[in-house]
Amino acid sequence: MLLPRRLPLLAGILRSASAASSLPPNPKNVSYREGFLWSSCYFHGTSHQTSREGEPMAKELLDPFALIKDEVSEISNRLRSLVVAEVPELTLAAGYFFRAGAEGKRTCPIVLLLMASAISTDMADPIVGSKNELRERYMCLAEITELIHVTSLIHDDVLDDANTRRGMDSLNCVMGKKLAVLAGDFLLSKAFSTAAVSLDNTEVILLLSTAVNNLVTGEFMQMTITPAQRSSMDYYLQKSYYKTAALISNSCKAVAVLAGQTAEAAMLAYQYGKHLGIAYQLIDDILDFTGTSASLGKGSLSDIHQGIVTAPILFAMEEYPQLREIVEQGFDDPSNVDAVSTETAIEYLGRSQGIERTRLLAAEHAKLAADAIDGLPESKDESVLISRQALKDLTQKLIKRTK
Repeated sequence: MLLPRRLPLLAGILRSASAASSLPPNPKNVSYREGFLWSSCYFHGTSHQTSREGEPMAKELLDPFALIKDEVSEISNRLRSLVVAEVPELTLAAGYFFRAGAEGKRTCPIVLLLMASAISTDMADPIVGSKNELRERYMCLAEITELIHVTSLIHDDVLDDANTRRGMDSLNCVMGKKLAVLAGDFLLSKAFSTAAVSLDNTEVILLLSTAVNNLVTGEFMQMTITPAQRSSMDYYLQKSYYKTAALISNSCKAVAVLAGQTAEAAMLAYQYGKHLGIAYQLIDDILDFTGTSASLGKGSLSDIHQGIVTAPILFAMEEYPQLREIVEQGFDDPSNVDAVSTETAIEYLGRSQGIERTRLLAAEHAKLAADAIDGLPESKDESVLISRQALKDLTQKLIKRTK
């Protein structure tokens, strides 16, 4: 059985994530900007506490979601209204992952709204309510990005014949593959029709279409991989960028374009999204080995059972060259992966530093993302600085997550 073989691996490499910080209730009847600055005062007052012995306490990370939770909630409500179709069955399918409690982490809207605040050029009032025209366009971009993201998840589950997603049955499992594919197509059409009407910016639409192109390219790279490519870290990282990081990186750059930022600032926003996305995928690869199906919301060991080789195994292959032959032979046909090869690969991983090295690589990409935020044009506006710190802290939260 696989489980006894995995126990030493789990005991040695699973690290607990640091507890997420939380905000006290936000005062009622205040504007978005006032509430945001009130939150920043709370964190400003707690970030420099000292212990009784006079030693500085660990810095408390900002809670990115708490800073823009009202806008994220509004986006969730708007998405539920947006995905209504003429045919009731299509409405049910398209809205499956937008139901209350099924929305997932909503990382894309959080990142994009914080990025919009972090690169604001309006020093007098960089963070305003959703009635502001520019802020409304940022929210619209966040909606579009989330529509594309959910489309990619639905289509991925169809291609992978996955049974679960976000801790529940996958859409293709509940309604069948054909309706799932059509629901994804419908969401994608909604994304670009919304972009054309609401954003009215050719460069932004081109960035979004590039992201979709990259998503498709990444999936083809995974489907048509050769034995040599399967053992290549460069190939893996390029595929990971296309499948996971391309959407958020191009959307971050789109935020900068909408803000009228310089090309340099737009590239820094892009770099933040790129490295954040790669770091996220690297941690996902770790959790596929160390997590449980319950914590992940999908099956654990799903990648390796499909013959997909990820960073932990690639690093293990550097320590144990004999693992390369096992991977090239046993994983040659993803539809019929050799069970013995899978178990042997997991055993080699348990002996290696594959998990630790993957975690270090994720930390490197998280630092590169944070460095991109530090490179943005200087600002003395407190709300801008708080947003930038939240984006930097988000990199740490994502690499310390356990699900």
